[in-house]
Amino acid sequence: MSKTAIISVSDKTGIEELAQGLVDAGYQILSTGGTLRALKEKGIAVTKVSDYTGSPEILDGRVKTLHPKIHGGILARRELESHQKELKEQNINPIDIVVVNLYPFVQTISNPDVTLEDAIENIDIGGPTMVRASAKNYVHVSIVVRPEDYERVLTELKDKGETTLETRKHLAVQAFKHTAAYDTAIDEYLSKTLA
Repeated sequence: MSKTAIISVSDKTGIEELAQGLVDAGYQILSTGGTLRALKEKGIAVTKVSDYTGSPEILDGRVKTLHPKIHGGILARRELESHQKELKEQNINPIDIVVVNLYPFVQTISNPDVTLEDAIENIDIGGPTMVRASAKNYVHVSIVVRPEDYERVLTELKDKGETTLETRKHLAVQAFKHTAAYDTAIDEYLSKTLA
């Protein structure tokens, strides 16, 4: 099975260099939406998530990555023969690197003219799910939520062929901080708006 990474970012800072570095390191890249378009425009080889899963994006893009081929690939424990067997049976590639940062909820609600509907549509669902799944499986998966970590990941891939466990632990902590801050912002906004 090929090495696989998924990239879906709101903040596209440095994403082209990261993606090209992943391709150069032998990764198949899966992506969606604006990230997919940005990478294709730069001539970077990328596969649309819906082409990989065989399931179309639905509900105006509300459901894109919530699929067993994505989450099975992220959550599978590589040391368990039973997990490896299931991946083969279901034609699922392990996903080793996940690069995700979330819909710009804080920026959206910072606009004084924001509507509740706009705020609600900027609550990311698939992104936090991938971030948390990847961080949970940090022993095997690198979850990258901050552009400032891109260089560290690429350097280790170039020098060692994979990220170190120490780096994956660091990335997992950053990932849970990222989702915690995101959920706190949503809580504070909705507590004022709905309560």
